[in-house]
Amino acid sequence: MAAARVQLLLSGRPESVSFARSVCGLLGAGPGLGPWPIHCSLKRGRLVLSSRPFPGASARLPLQRPPFCPFAALDERPRVPGAELPTDRGVDLGVAVILQSSDKTVLLTRRARTLSVSPNLWVPPGGHVELQEELLDGGLRELWEECGLHLPQGQFSWVPLGLWESAYPPKLSWGLPKYHHIVLYLLVISQESQQQLQARIQPNPSEVSALMWLTPDVAAAVAATEDGTETPRLLPQDLPPSVLALELEEDGRARPLVLPMSTLLRMIPTMAEGKERVSTGTKFALRLWLQHLGRTPPPCKSAAHLDPGPAKEEWNMDPLPPNQGSGK
Repeated sequence: MAAARVQLLLSGRPESVSFARSVCGLLGAGPGLGPWPIHCSLKRGRLVLSSRPFPGASARLPLQRPPFCPFAALDERPRVPGAELPTDRGVDLGVAVILQSSDKTVLLTRRARTLSVSPNLWVPPGGHVELQEELLDGGLRELWEECGLHLPQGQFSWVPLGLWESAYPPKLSWGLPKYHHIVLYLLVISQESQQQLQARIQPNPSEVSALMWLTPDVAAAVAATEDGTETPRLLPQDLPPSVLALELEEDGRARPLVLPMSTLLRMIPTMAEGKERVSTGTKFALRLWLQHLGRTPPPCKSAAHLDPGPAKEEWNMDPLPPNQGSGK
């Protein structure tokens, strides 16, 4: 099926966004690094964004982009002959699930090395939202397709965390972008423990090569490594030297993997390479998760002052009852 697209409310009616334009820029992002509070209409098959309240808006969420966003850079420089971007494409809509266990740990997966887009990156389960698909259903479908995990009806709740402007390649030094998404991060809170969830996970080896569960302390350390800035790493001294993960073997069976903490704290390189690391958007999502838990995330230049606006329960989208959303 075709992917759902992102629309902006700029002149009184929803308009599609050109592939080559920065969504954050069109919504009035200034010279700072954000995030910026954005009003959203999150309905079946469509995401409408505006910098101002509008009828039908059901959420007010932080929107962020990386400091090295190629679309922001392209907005500020003249087009180079022979380096034109597509004119017949818009900005696609993606969804990613921050799955929280009852133990307050969250699931990350490592993308397979054979994938053409973002190989070897640690990310939450996610992907394209299809036309006419509810956002929660899209996230649960991706959770099923990547991890073989179905969440029983009535045993989870959910809330939207924030929006991320994503490009691939992620930096102009890697080449002109071929993909442009707005990714909605959904926090899905399960009533099951990490052990119960892990026992039912059956990763798809064509998409996932490893998986791990992060505690809030480790997530805070990962979120403190801010890609594209010179932010000091204010890491706790009692941080463990490694994290236990599970890696898929060629026959599909999982084996324990001792993952060095240095891998999780690795920054995005200047030039394209397939080194294992946590994606920049995932770090943003982890900061939002820590805020949701009531924990103050580490100091971070790009997490500078978001207009507090209404209370959390007011700017979050009205969630579906826990027994809705099939998850396939």
